Amino acid sequence: MKKIVSFFIILIVLVGCKKELVKEPKRLIEREKMVKIMYDLSLLEAMKVDNPALMDSFKSNSNQYIYKKYKIDSVQFAQSNIYYAADYKEYEKMYNQVKVRLEKEKEKVNSLVKLKAKKEMLKAKEENKLKAKKISDSIKNVKLKTTKKEDSIKKVLFEEK
Repeated sequence: MKKIVSFFIILIVLVGCKKELVKEPKRLIEREKMVKIMYDLSLLEAMKVDNPALMDSFKSNSNQYIYKKYKIDSVQFAQSNIYYAADYKEYEKMYNQVKVRLEKEKEKVNSLVKLKAKKEMLKAKEENKLKAKKISDSIKNVKLKTTKKEDSIKKVLFEEK
């Protein structure tokens, strides 16, 4: 009997500890939408770090752009962020989704950069070939012109004699 009572006490304590730390806000942002917002905010932060002058040139706050894009306000975002952060494991999953998406985009950008560099290298080689051909053609033309002049000089000399 003592075992059954102690089991129920432990069960009640465990169930009682499962209560929410933060109450769900009235205007909670959906989980998937929140992940998209976190992704966009990560991009904006990376832009700020990479090129601060670019971000300073914008007159409005970059967060205002996000709020406008997703039709939310700063309070709604803050409350939703606190709510999701209260469940550490779920919040970590959300950040992992953002991380995976950022890495995919990084791979795409890197492949495009490599492709562009390869095209530029091929274009430079082609231009060098054309320059080399023009130089060789102009040398031939100069030789031909000089030989014609020599011939015309010889004719003048032979005619005078």
